[in-house]
Amino acid sequence: MEGELLTGLVVFVLASFVGFEVINKVPPTLHTPLMSGANAISGIAVVGALLITGTQDWNLVTILGFIAIILATVNVVGGFLVTDRMLQMFKKKETAS
Repeated sequence: MEGELLTGLVVFVLASFVGFEVINKVPPTLHTPLMSGANAISGIAVVGALLITGTQDWNLVTILGFIAIILATVNVVGGFLVTDRMLQMFKKKETAS
């Protein structure tokens, strides 16, 4: 159990650093379209977290899975709200005649 937890934490920390560096290099003009595409990936993270949290007993993995569900859901909803706001900017405004 401790070896698996340590391995999982190492992978999480390394993925966090790599993800930060990749996103940090994206120019601002591409950030919003890429974020809207990343909503699908966050949706997959929600499904994976649901599968992990599906056990009956409460242990560390279940609690971390529950936290992952909350954070991934916030990410998906926020991404869709930002994408919708971006698309509203491209709609033609009606003129009063």
